[in-house]
Amino acid sequence: MQILKRRSGAIYLTEMGAFIARRINTLGAMQNSLTRVAQRIAHYILQSPLRVTQLSIAELSRETQAGEATVIRFCRTLGYKGFQDFKMDLAIELATSDTEASSPLLDAEIAASDDAHTIGRKLQNTINNVLSETLNLLDMQQVSLVVDALRNSQSVYIFGVGSSGITAEDMKHKLMRIGLRVDAVTNNHFMYMQATLLKAGDVAIAISHSGDSNETVHALKLAKQAGATTVALTHNLGSPLSETADFSLINGNRQGTLQGDSMGTKTAQLFVIDLLYTLLVQAAPEQARETKLRTMAALNLSK
Repeated sequence: MQILKRRSGAIYLTEMGAFIARRINTLGAMQNSLTRVAQRIAHYILQSPLRVTQLSIAELSRETQAGEATVIRFCRTLGYKGFQDFKMDLAIELATSDTEASSPLLDAEIAASDDAHTIGRKLQNTINNVLSETLNLLDMQQVSLVVDALRNSQSVYIFGVGSSGITAEDMKHKLMRIGLRVDAVTNNHFMYMQATLLKAGDVAIAISHSGDSNETVHALKLAKQAGATTVALTHNLGSPLSETADFSLINGNRQGTLQGDSMGTKTAQLFVIDLLYTLLVQAAPEQARETKLRTMAALNLSK
């Protein structure tokens, strides 16, 4: 466990992970003059790094009994613009630090003695935490820009393979019901061909929790080269997928290497999709209502 120890009024680091060590070490001589409040913030981050990625700056301030301005100054001392940038980097580090040996099989810690009700409550808490984390990680300016791009799009294509392909199909269903010209492509050959046929005015959305799916990254690169607006839905802001995209929507849930079927990941992705859907409806409620009634009527085979 990474811990902070005090010696002669100074703070030094022991068994520090590479991520925090690199940042804290930049303090250099300032370690000797680190305030008690700053020490408290550092200690909390080291003890509960995953929880920090799920907190807002106001919540971290309450947990550490530090003012929000103090938290921001602490993050800037480590080389970040503010708490949000620090939290993003921390989330990326945690997301990529799992090994197969340490990765859990399930979203929640389950004991052998847990009954069905107890497990249900633990899973409920997991989902609540994942949704809070996602809301904290999302850049709402990016969200608004993606909504604008969707509203003004000629066509929308959603790329994803495996479990992300299922999410892509769900997004297609929602957007089509309110009148967008949309398709989900989950076969890599079809993704590549469709991506290269896109043009300015089209939107390509690529879904990959890790952001490392070679097929999905390649499809998004082709879409960008073709002139389409590109969007990534991923947990990893520093991933190849995010670096390719014009806009990145970050969903929560630190998924271990053995959790490819994670309920938390799926819930986080669907939450982001529902947020986009809701904002689209909010922007043009009458048009959305009319279009949804038409698509519902088309499905009514009794008429």
